[in-house]
Amino acid sequence: MRRQALYDGWTVRAAPGAQVPEEVADRSVPATVPGCVHTDLLAAGLIEDPYLDDNERTLAWIGRTDWVYRSTIVHRAGDDDRVDLVCAGLDTVATLTLNGVEVGRTANMHRGYRFDVRPLLRDGDNDLVVTFDSAYRYAEAHQERLGERPNAYPEPFHFIRKMACNFGWDWGPTLVTAGIWQEISLHAWSTARLATVRPLVTMDGRDGRVEVHVEVERVADVPLTVRAAVAGAHAEVVVPAGQRTAVLTLTVREPALWWPRGYGEQARHPIDVTLHAPDGDLLDSWSHRIGFRSVRLDTTPDEHGTPFSLSVNDVPVFVRGVNWIPDDAFPTRITRARLAERFDQAVAANVNLLRVWGGGRYESADFYDLADERGLLVQQDFLFACAAYPEEEPFGSEVAAEAAEQVTRLAPYPSLVLWTGNNENIWGWHDWDWQQDLAGRTWGRGYYLDVLPRIVGELDPTRPYWPGSPWSGTEAIHPNDPAHGTTHIWDVWNTDDYTRYREYVPRFVAEFGYQAPPAYATLRRALSDEPLAHDSPGMAHHQKAADGDAKLQRGLDAHLPAPADFDDWHYLTQLNQARAIQLGVEHFRSHRDVCAGTIVWQLNDCWPVTSWSAVDGDGRRKPLWYALRHAYADRLLTVQPRDGGLAVVAVNETAEAWTASAAVTRCTLTGEPRAKTSVDLDVPAYSSVALALPAELARPDEGRRELLVAEAGGTAERALWFFAEDRDVDWPAAAWDATVEPIGGGQRVRVTARTVLRDLTLFPDRLDSTASVDKALVTLLPGESATFTVRAGALLDDRALTTRPVLRCVNDIGRTA
Repeated sequence: MRRQALYDGWTVRAAPGAQVPEEVADRSVPATVPGCVHTDLLAAGLIEDPYLDDNERTLAWIGRTDWVYRSTIVHRAGDDDRVDLVCAGLDTVATLTLNGVEVGRTANMHRGYRFDVRPLLRDGDNDLVVTFDSAYRYAEAHQERLGERPNAYPEPFHFIRKMACNFGWDWGPTLVTAGIWQEISLHAWSTARLATVRPLVTMDGRDGRVEVHVEVERVADVPLTVRAAVAGAHAEVVVPAGQRTAVLTLTVREPALWWPRGYGEQARHPIDVTLHAPDGDLLDSWSHRIGFRSVRLDTTPDEHGTPFSLSVNDVPVFVRGVNWIPDDAFPTRITRARLAERFDQAVAANVNLLRVWGGGRYESADFYDLADERGLLVQQDFLFACAAYPEEEPFGSEVAAEAAEQVTRLAPYPSLVLWTGNNENIWGWHDWDWQQDLAGRTWGRGYYLDVLPRIVGELDPTRPYWPGSPWSGTEAIHPNDPAHGTTHIWDVWNTDDYTRYREYVPRFVAEFGYQAPPAYATLRRALSDEPLAHDSPGMAHHQKAADGDAKLQRGLDAHLPAPADFDDWHYLTQLNQARAIQLGVEHFRSHRDVCAGTIVWQLNDCWPVTSWSAVDGDGRRKPLWYALRHAYADRLLTVQPRDGGLAVVAVNETAEAWTASAAVTRCTLTGEPRAKTSVDLDVPAYSSVALALPAELARPDEGRRELLVAEAGGTAERALWFFAEDRDVDWPAAAWDATVEPIGGGQRVRVTARTVLRDLTLFPDRLDSTASVDKALVTLLPGESATFTVRAGALLDDRALTTRPVLRCVNDIGRTA
């Protein structure tokens, strides 16, 4: 097998059309492959950055234009039986011609294509053209042909097999891309090649078992030999003439296992598969790394309903997850290094699972490899989200082909532990007034309950499949019933206060979230608004959620003092997001005997936007990230309402028992004790214990002037409970002493409280866009100190680091300097 990458020498131009701007019409520009039209036009200086201000609005014409990519490829003829043009990813509706002859057509961003072009290739220069039809024109034509289907947004994303969020979302821009977005190459081969290799890894007691399913494509009807090797085990099989498939079984005695992070090491083992001709010559090879581990999903009904509990290597794993969206609207800008940074942010926040959401893409090999390496579990949605999807042709065949390719491609990765049929579509059919509009037309049910489970069952029975998120486990029970299977909780953001999380004791929360703006430095890079305000033009454009600002304001009104200016508003909205999610996570974890996991919406963003993310579109950590790190800690101490009173709950997600003495004090805002008790914590591995507090601790004398403090020495971060909302607390004016000293690569800021300081947070990015800080949301009682480590490209001004608006707390709201 000889491979020739076709990355160089490409140009792109717009096909004629009235919508094409004059400066772009009839102009060819260099094209980066892999890449897309938007990034090529941006590099050529023909469009403004769509992420800045409201530039996105002026670029809608790109998605309604046909685009022509052209390259001259140099081919040297050999004696190969076949030469294939291999396209790993074309976005999306493409016609390929070689030397003026049509090679093939495509209409699916989520799968690859292979075309035999040997008869068309000339020795020397060859003209390769890939013409992309407008994604809008294609989708709207099928929409008209098949009849409208309801969806969450006024865009036809469900009538084309393309990344749905390209058409905009309530956190994403509408940037409808086109281009050669994955590898493109020529493969020259003879006799036969490895068409697919699919290793299915299971455990048989303490031994590992690998069934290697091989499919060959052949041009010669001769016997072939396939060999496989992994961890010292070898197997060989002959594929007789006329046959195309084979299975090799390898047994590995007591291999080192792959574990999720926090449960053990991430052992991986190289596996090699080779294909040989009758004379023994090597025809093709395939290599990967696999991990030995078992996965089980427990959904056996119990007294609480239907659980949803993942076990790895027969150990139940409480999921501390985050939802993942594409990290950029233009996927080819997402490098392995960028993914590694995002994964490290997830790990540092004590996350153990990433759910790849169904409106994006099947992620890159780097994504799953890094998940394997970091021990992050992956739940992978099939790509359907928030819409009724047609099941007629050509979509039925495309979905089946796409699913088969992706299930096969991702089979080797041990981090992938769950396939999910869709995001919110079964729920939508039940609750979003779809049924009357559909009038009996298809909406995707056949995919989620027939096609996809059948494909997973045939190609990868080692992993569980779940028809949707949310899904109760049966059509007889409402799909979003919290007592059964997985649930999404969105009434909190849309209509209710975040304290409503405490009204749920779900089996598994697969989505819940709360909004906040991105970091200040991110806003300042993206927006030219002067002055910057929550409703200034750029801010308004970068708020995509329906009534988003009104919902943010509702949350502020319920809990926090009124902001006096934008600086207050920015801090308080970020704080409220952190508070909401921390409350929800700690509540759900405190019920771990019923609830088996939470997946927060969302870890990341694809551009600078006000959204539900913990890490913003420029990769900066919002206060939510720090709250998540606390709420997802391996050992969590939390105060929770129970049976009309309060309880201290200790949650232990480690393999060792947690024994400690915890002191619980009811004190005034000045730190004066009013009541105190101590409790002994004895929490077995992977469990929780709730200890009711005496009435004298749970009932304050003056709710506006008191709080509870629960501490367990150095075994966990302390827990706080305030008896009144911040807006109603009798806060003293904030006062502190601060010192700043330089350290290698940054500065150390030490703050000593002279009064209570509620949720003290330092925002060094306001001074230097490269700056970051190691902690946030620190509450100090008088006399207590906290040390913040700031990393930046240069030393920052000491006074600026320790005054408003860089250093903030709740009880400085309204101060002007």
